[in-house]
Amino acid sequence: MKPGNKNSYNSLDTIDIDDKSFNFYSLSKAEKNGLDGISYLPKSLKVLLENLLRYEDGVTVSKKQIEAIQKWLEDRKSATEIAYRPARVLLQDYTGIPAVADLAAMREAVKEKNKDPKKINPLSAVDLVIDHSVQVDQSAKKNSFEKNVDIEFERNGERYSFLKWGQQAFDNFRIVPPGTGICHQVNLEYLSKVVWSESSGGKTYLFPDTLVGTDSHTTMVNGLSVLGWGVGGIEAEAGMLGQPISMLIPEVIGFEVKNKLPEGTTATDLVLTVVKILRDKGVVGKFVEFFGEGLKNLSLADRATIANMAPEYGATCGFFPIDDETLRYLRFSGRDEHIVKIVEKYAKEQGLWSSDNIKFTDKISLDMSTVVPTISGPKRPQDKVLLTDAASNFKKVFKETTKRNKNNVSKVNGTDFEIKDGSILIAAITSCTNTSNPNVLIGAGLLAKKAIEFGLKTKPWVKTSLAPGSQVVTDYLEKAGLNKYLDMLGFNLVGYGCTTCIGNSGPLKENIVSAIEKESIYAVSVLSGNRNFEGRISPHIKANYLASPPLVVAYALAGHMEIDLYKDPLGKDKNGKDIFLKDIWPSNKEIETTLADSLNANMFIKRYSNVSEGPVQWQKIKTEKTSIYNWDESSTYVKRPPFFDQLSDEPEGFKEIKDARPLLILGDMVTTDHISPAGSIQKESPTGEYFMKHQVLPKDYNSYGSRRGNHEVMMRGTFANIRIRNEMAPGTEGGFTKLHPEGKIMPVYDAVVEYKKRGTDLVVIGGKEYGTGSSRDWAAKGTKLLGVKVVIAESFERIHRSNLIGMGILPLQFIEGMDRKKLKFEGSELVTVLKIEKGINPSDKIDVEIKYLSGDIKRIKTLCRIDTKNELEYYKNGGILQFVLRNMM
Repeated sequence: MKPGNKNSYNSLDTIDIDDKSFNFYSLSKAEKNGLDGISYLPKSLKVLLENLLRYEDGVTVSKKQIEAIQKWLEDRKSATEIAYRPARVLLQDYTGIPAVADLAAMREAVKEKNKDPKKINPLSAVDLVIDHSVQVDQSAKKNSFEKNVDIEFERNGERYSFLKWGQQAFDNFRIVPPGTGICHQVNLEYLSKVVWSESSGGKTYLFPDTLVGTDSHTTMVNGLSVLGWGVGGIEAEAGMLGQPISMLIPEVIGFEVKNKLPEGTTATDLVLTVVKILRDKGVVGKFVEFFGEGLKNLSLADRATIANMAPEYGATCGFFPIDDETLRYLRFSGRDEHIVKIVEKYAKEQGLWSSDNIKFTDKISLDMSTVVPTISGPKRPQDKVLLTDAASNFKKVFKETTKRNKNNVSKVNGTDFEIKDGSILIAAITSCTNTSNPNVLIGAGLLAKKAIEFGLKTKPWVKTSLAPGSQVVTDYLEKAGLNKYLDMLGFNLVGYGCTTCIGNSGPLKENIVSAIEKESIYAVSVLSGNRNFEGRISPHIKANYLASPPLVVAYALAGHMEIDLYKDPLGKDKNGKDIFLKDIWPSNKEIETTLADSLNANMFIKRYSNVSEGPVQWQKIKTEKTSIYNWDESSTYVKRPPFFDQLSDEPEGFKEIKDARPLLILGDMVTTDHISPAGSIQKESPTGEYFMKHQVLPKDYNSYGSRRGNHEVMMRGTFANIRIRNEMAPGTEGGFTKLHPEGKIMPVYDAVVEYKKRGTDLVVIGGKEYGTGSSRDWAAKGTKLLGVKVVIAESFERIHRSNLIGMGILPLQFIEGMDRKKLKFEGSELVTVLKIEKGINPSDKIDVEIKYLSGDIKRIKTLCRIDTKNELEYYKNGGILQFVLRNMM
């Protein structure tokens, strides 16, 4: 960290802690010296303000930007663009591989210009946690974990070797090896400090711990009062290389929590309720900050659960203030007492300690005593379903979706059972959202114990798994003696990673798949995750529900979504008596007592004492020690990315977009999963054909997520989700389009190849909230490589909009009530963005001309969703990394 050379509000001060003096930029001094009223700012905006005071240099950060945060208090909103520099960057391996590949390719581009390639080097701390690659190949066995680790290393050897090369090639770059945990839980339990310290010019500075991460659930750490959110990999790479994040000062919605959760409810029920409330409110692009007397009744783990799902409610972040619970958690998770003292004194001095005298843009409140058991599905996290209505709601959804009045039934070969529409085939305790919360994991263990004691069993068609986000989880489950009961129900440890929630649910048994396909069974999964988008969990599962870990276990016992957990028995005890969910549901007191006896700080200290060592398979990986990567041309995992090939010295400027053909016309809530799937690769697809040419067998396909270092695979996988529906190709499902003017239906990638031969520009037309979901840079990178020049949608989700600009793609938004249906888009139209070659400005109204097959021509106005001047520079340069590279050279 190098502070700016300006100090307009004379805010630099010192603070003494444990007989040591620290420098810091004091908000109270700044208030006395001209920034009147800033003590009433939301805590999250105070973090941004401190950042601007610290980095004020008159160039990237001006006095005007600082004043704009004070003026925010007048209208509680602002149109001012600020330059924000987070302290660090968090990567996971799915996004980390392409990030390291881009940096390696940038080094080559710099070398080709006869400059020093080591200029391409992270300037801030970067942590990459390998957590997305483990799959549930083996489950419900004693050795499932060991087997899955072996398969993981065998499958991902090339990728892991590449990451090990990156660790030695780049400074400030640390890798947390496979098998440690999920990046967000490792961040919460170990990496985060709440208050960061760095030395510069012989002085040590204190400042709020802040970060961006290449995973949308980076927001989880907001529960620990660390301001962080997800960005695309390309934006993170620019941040690593010293480029500030350009952002508008956000609106901040205050979310007041009152009272406490009633008996029988969990943090999962609470967060699914919060998601629904905030989605209905509309908080895309806004900060949400939690306050109120109910905070004292939320553990740090509960707060982290709520903060984790900010992408699901659409906010940039869901921030919690620092209070006694923050300090308790820091001590509880084994943090040094000196750090705890720093956090307390700094937070109180800076006005970051919890208080209610805050001015928000708007407020909303929730009485937590009204929360009831809840699940969410079958397609979106915000599709809240009360547990009391779950069975009837499923029947309704099933009937509407399939148009069937009764369930199809299919005998499973080699067994004495059958499956039918609504059968639960996957029950997974998984994901950072809930496995970070000891209460719900202990709750699941106690429920399993009672179920076993009553003689209940998991239904034989359910694939069960336990994939916690931290090794500490299995430590406290073992100490409590609950792991053996989970094992007896098939919830054996399968790995420490994202698994089912990211789509790494692994294969279903062949006889189960045959039974599904034979009768087109409408199968179900239940998982304790945060994402349940179409086609994400498994290609064979049509409906996916999010639920708390105890409910995941209960549904594994039930085996079918039409079972009413309130009224129907889960099975019979040894005496033939019906056993209901209420008979095995643990009380809050049981959970709290068990937790107090089984979890302690030493567990965290022990598990994180040698965090960089990793399993023996990781230690055995050897790599070449060079600053320039030696690309293996035969690799199907890691290829030199093409984004910096033949980079000109001057920006590309504004290029004509004329007579562009629609490639896809898409509906509302198209997710980044739809655009760039992370899960399984289909044999009958352009990617399957590519693998066939390269002699890769189907058993070695791995997943799209693991192949993100290979642009050839990712191009072919763009818009290839098996559940995407292109309105240009009615009657199809999956990655198909209609080639024009021929009108021929074909895979999207094959159409692109033909359009490229013809020199045809391409456009994608979308509905509301285009690009919702994961911070998936490949959703923008793939779109770019397919030749799409512009995306026109009714609205954009925050991260994907910035990713499109970061790849030099123009996002335009329909206005004046216009949309694809009113314009009667069919796909045969020609679209021209008028006069773009003459230049545009942020938030301009831009004319678009549509030529119809009939000869009719319509002109409409659209809103340019390039929102800031910095973003405009990225677009003119063909992307953010090209902009950074030209500046560095």
